[in-house]
Amino acid sequence: MTWLKMILLSIIQGISEFLPISSSGHLVIVEILIFYHKTIFRLVSQDLRVIPLLLVGTLPVVVIGLTAKKYAEHFLESPLLAGCMLPVTGLILLLIPRIPQNDQSYTKITYKQALLIGLAQAIAILPGISRSGSTIVAGLFTGMSRQSAATFSFLLAIPAISGATILETAEIISNQHLSTPLNLLLSGALIAAVVGVVALWLLVRWLEKGKLHYFAYWCIPLGILIVIMQLI
Repeated sequence: MTWLKMILLSIIQGISEFLPISSSGHLVIVEILIFYHKTIFRLVSQDLRVIPLLLVGTLPVVVIGLTAKKYAEHFLESPLLAGCMLPVTGLILLLIPRIPQNDQSYTKITYKQALLIGLAQAIAILPGISRSGSTIVAGLFTGMSRQSAATFSFLLAIPAISGATILETAEIISNQHLSTPLNLLLSGALIAAVVGVVALWLLVRWLEKGKLHYFAYWCIPLGILIVIMQLI
């Protein structure tokens, strides 16, 4: 892997990690901690009620994710499936302007709401389904404000993606070798983290301004193009 390729992939990783166009990377944890550090500090010091809500919301992805990894991991790597699911992400995003705006805070939601949002996160195991897009839309449907839906979405990512990261790290260690030099990996991680924080900031701003559904006009044609390319 060349430095130029590493930089380009890192930028793409950082952008797609947060923008609702689907991603499979795990630098999200560092980026969320940076962007939401005040919220997370308040979570562990004042808003303790949210912690069990996050645990409930994480249950579906744990059950479905582990099952999928054991029995359908190869199926989930299918480019054709990703192409089919990208338009679904687009249709999900197109729902945003049609959802009535509410003002419920993520600190006031019920366990039922947390579970529903968790199910949306579990569905995003499918390639092409955006985790951020599906969970934010689910949060809006349950009555949360736009800002709270985004906040809960990314707080919910911390336990889910941390678990996935631990599993993948264990696999890398068991292989006992890296196909890419460590300095390239570290440099790529740094670039992706910086770009990811910027992308997260943009996502929250676009959601607040009611523009997040614009990404549907990228997801839908891209998915159709991928399907065509896979079938030719």
